[in-house]
Amino acid sequence: MTFSALILLSTAFLSQIAPAAAADSQVSVMGVWRVDTDRLPMAREARPKSVTITFSDGGDGRLRTKVEIIDPTGAPLQAEGVTPLDGTPTAVPPNFEADMSATTSPRPEVLIMQLANQGHPVSTRIYAVNPDNESMIETVAYFNAEGQPALRKNYFSRVR
Repeated sequence: MTFSALILLSTAFLSQIAPAAAADSQVSVMGVWRVDTDRLPMAREARPKSVTITFSDGGDGRLRTKVEIIDPTGAPLQAEGVTPLDGTPTAVPPNFEADMSATTSPRPEVLIMQLANQGHPVSTRIYAVNPDNESMIETVAYFNAEGQPALRKNYFSRVR
């Protein structure tokens, strides 16, 4: 085999495996994430001991979300729901924050979630995974106690 033929064959082979490798390494919100509680914008004694959120495939274009919190007293809190990714408002099992959610994912590394409780808006959450695919920032838009719009950021690390 000539050197030119070897190069051509190698190039053809690599062009077939490169898309598969890129798909495997695609940045995505799917997975298990843990909040860096040291960076939560609240008094240390008010911070939860841990917060873990899991995003997984809910089938038929839906997202399964599970939030597990250990509050400052050590009590567990949990929220779970499956919602379509087309932004359709969907009832979720009532929990410590919401009973309705609308979600969309314009890109694999971005998730937008709007939450409501008893017909009132609670917050909009935008999850953006960093290019390293190991860290994520959640930007929470909400109304504070004075009725003013407010934003806060939460920082996550990928567990798996």
